[in-house]
Amino acid sequence: MEVQQFYYDNKIVKNFIYATLFWGIVGMSVGLLLAFMFLFPNVTDGISWLSFGRLRPLHTNAVIFAFIGNAIFAGVYYSTQRLLKARMYSDALSKFNFWGWQVIIVAAAITLPLGYSTSKEYAELEWPIDIAIALVWVGFGANLIGTMIKRRQRHLYVAIWFYLATFVTVAVLHIFNSLELPVSGLKSYSVYAGVQDALVQWWYGHNAVAFFLTTPFLGLMYYFVPKAANRPVYSYRLSIVHFWSLIFIYIWAGPHHLLYSTLPEWAQNLGVAFSIMLIAPSWGGMINGLLTLRGAWDKVRTDATLKFMVVAITGYGMATFEGPMLSLKNVNAIAHFSDWIIAHVHVGALAWNGFLTFGMIYWLVPKMFKTSLYSKSLANFHFWIGTLGIILYALPMYVAGFTQALMWKEFNPDGTLAYGNFLETVNEIMPMYWMRAIGGSLYIIGAIVMVYNMVATIKKGTEVADELAEAPALTKILNRRIAGETFHTWLERKPVQLTLLATVAILIGGIIQIVPTILVKSNIPTITSVKPYTPLELEGRDLYIREGCVGCHSQMVRPFRSEVERYGEYAKAGEFVYDHPFLWGSKRTGPDLLRIGGKYSDNWHLNHMYDPQSTSSGSIMPAYQWLVRNELDRSNITGKMEAMVTLGVPYTVTDIANATKSMDDQALKIERNLYSDPDFASNYEADKVSAQKNGETFINMRDREIVALIAYLQRLGTDIKIKETNEIISQNQ
Repeated sequence: MEVQQFYYDNKIVKNFIYATLFWGIVGMSVGLLLAFMFLFPNVTDGISWLSFGRLRPLHTNAVIFAFIGNAIFAGVYYSTQRLLKARMYSDALSKFNFWGWQVIIVAAAITLPLGYSTSKEYAELEWPIDIAIALVWVGFGANLIGTMIKRRQRHLYVAIWFYLATFVTVAVLHIFNSLELPVSGLKSYSVYAGVQDALVQWWYGHNAVAFFLTTPFLGLMYYFVPKAANRPVYSYRLSIVHFWSLIFIYIWAGPHHLLYSTLPEWAQNLGVAFSIMLIAPSWGGMINGLLTLRGAWDKVRTDATLKFMVVAITGYGMATFEGPMLSLKNVNAIAHFSDWIIAHVHVGALAWNGFLTFGMIYWLVPKMFKTSLYSKSLANFHFWIGTLGIILYALPMYVAGFTQALMWKEFNPDGTLAYGNFLETVNEIMPMYWMRAIGGSLYIIGAIVMVYNMVATIKKGTEVADELAEAPALTKILNRRIAGETFHTWLERKPVQLTLLATVAILIGGIIQIVPTILVKSNIPTITSVKPYTPLELEGRDLYIREGCVGCHSQMVRPFRSEVERYGEYAKAGEFVYDHPFLWGSKRTGPDLLRIGGKYSDNWHLNHMYDPQSTSSGSIMPAYQWLVRNELDRSNITGKMEAMVTLGVPYTVTDIANATKSMDDQALKIERNLYSDPDFASNYEADKVSAQKNGETFINMRDREIVALIAYLQRLGTDIKIKETNEIISQNQ
């Protein structure tokens, strides 16, 4: 048998490890800053690009796509070469993958703080960056599949299956959720509207967690845990069941993020049913991972690498049990919009993704640099302080979530809300926010200790950029099944068929849920009184998106007595037909805004944005003073309205032609309301622009961004009259 010599490419793995460490510290630092902003909301006052609303998506993108994304690539490039006994298909594609991904991360780090955002959770990046992501991802997939074609190992190990499913599914999710109509170089509108946009977004959002934060890490688990423990995988049969059931079921579960919303009931129920089913394959994978360590528990007690991996797999089990529980309607009614969800997400992120990444790097770096770990004591210190950090982060957030839910829903004996002022809840959970900040601080201290340990390990080692290896040449692979060979054994040596079957498995659920909602118009009843936004309101809505207001405020009143009493009539699907994108939100740090229109004066809104504590004592909302100073850019209103027409919003030619005059008229009314209000704050003297008109001083506020935002906020919830709306909906049904 011919034995061939070749070289593994360690350079690409090393580069991704360095990027993982760097972006991990950056992403966690931004998260820690955000945690302290809950305690000191004015810490970045006056600096627009450091405001909470703009930094929140930067944190999630940096942690998910920069830290975890680079870790995935590091692990995949290392393990794939060794599992397939081949160097990566193309060094050029490897470099394109690495540098392209870093350019995308830098682009996100620049554009998100500047306010260029689509507002869609985990998909906030604007259209040019979305195209770049697709190109780099295809390059990664081509490299992965090309390596399979030239492999020297006949059968594809289970980790490779998960890598393939990740590549295919993330590509499908990203492309369909990112379908948007560009308006300018860094502005676009989602092609979907309202309920349809919400369904597509959470089909993407939930499965971004499934196929970016879960399936690739399961592949890494199946490779690195057996390697670190020096034990075979507990059950290969269980891994087969785990893989196929997980990728088929996961794709259906997205609608559980939209329970009690205006999403059609059948879609919500499908999401619940498949979410409950997810427990079985998820725990099958967890059991397979933990039992792989059978016979190695003595080593676990002394080896920090295995400690990280054990806690990671345990965190995966906890998160994948809690997720299905949260999809039950009675549990979701309590947890949704609360800090309970923040706790749930961070158990998965900090324990499962973070700790598995740490364990993988602790194992990889000494191997790649032909040395031993610089300090086992520091690694153990990292493990314990990181574990304590997770506990001090998650437990207070669970308490905060329970507290919020109980206070939001409590009534007095006379039928009034016990805590009618939303801020009463905020003040009650401030101690929990302090604990979260402390827990986050401990976690990042551990990560910094790890970086020091890795640098010291690398310095004392020897870099091997191209690692010599040898393996027998692979003889011709038979297309037909061998006598006695199972179908799956045959499939394990057929990457094309495996990829096609995985694609079919993930497409079924998406097609069944999404196509009827998008194509069957009767699923979204219309309301005749709901009209498109005026040009000024459209500009105000874009400012709302730019400032990330949706990160703290929902626009979805659920049909609960407590919510209707607090916010007004529950939401109707027909109210959102012109919303590109939807803005239902997923967290209530502040109150719901769906019915905010007309509740407060224009001057109240101005004061609230300029100095939130002046109108709402105890508020933790930061100030947005630049909205009062900045002049509104109206230069692209025609392009925006024309884009909306393309998407089905019924603006007429006259509406577009008269857009500037319409904006002037509506802005002038708001300006007059401001000046006629005796409480108009004198705080804005330094920000006023004076002009002479008819011999008197005229303060020109109408051209400021704040006026457009006020116009949008005052519009929210005012299109419908409850009695008429219910009659229209009953007639349509």
